Amino acid sequence: MPAKTVYVAEGAERDDRLREVFRVTADRGLPITEVTRAELDRMTSRAVHQGIAMRVPAYEYAHPDDLIQAAVDADEPALIVALDSVTDPRNLGAVVRSAAGFGAHGVVVPERRAAGMTTAAWKSSAGAAARIPVARATNLTRQLKAYAEAGLMVAGLTADGEVALPELDLADGPLVLVVGSEGKGLSRLVAQTCDVRVAIPMADELESLNAGVAAGIALYEVARRRATTAP
Repeated sequence: MPAKTVYVAEGAERDDRLREVFRVTADRGLPITEVTRAELDRMTSRAVHQGIAMRVPAYEYAHPDDLIQAAVDADEPALIVALDSVTDPRNLGAVVRSAAGFGAHGVVVPERRAAGMTTAAWKSSAGAAARIPVARATNLTRQLKAYAEAGLMVAGLTADGEVALPELDLADGPLVLVVGSEGKGLSRLVAQTCDVRVAIPMADELESLNAGVAAGIALYEVARRRATTAP
């Protein structure tokens, strides 16, 4: 079966969006195959496909070092987001989307016990996964130490952080933002590896923020600080 094939459900409405898909696939020489809706449901594990789907090669992860190189190539201070055992692929996709929107150079996830770039993560990224690299680390703690040795400061987001996000003076330098898991937050070893632990100020009645939301808020603040300090 071809590495890239577009599948269209029989009877799918040929609206403007579908006609645009046909045009792009024809321009790129991609095969289009018509299948029954039941077959398309099976192929997509009953995801919401709107009558069309594409089979593509498996996602290719970057190497963690590639993210530093991306910052060097852009002549910018590195900004990397590391996820500590975030297991919901939708949260991963949301973080990738925010990372791309606020100028980060990539996202790092652990190889084990964490969400990877699945279909759900890709969809939640709203296409941002095609614009920003996601790397896998065999051992996240070891990778954070390697980033620190390369000159990056490591800041972990946690509710009991000793520094409030608006007071993070490290924002305009090479930085790794570490976001904890949905339930337990930062693991003990990862928290100990961080140079600083950062809290997002919020109302007392809120216990914690969703990992994807927390990453988006922190990335916005870093981007804002960098914009105000840029020459």
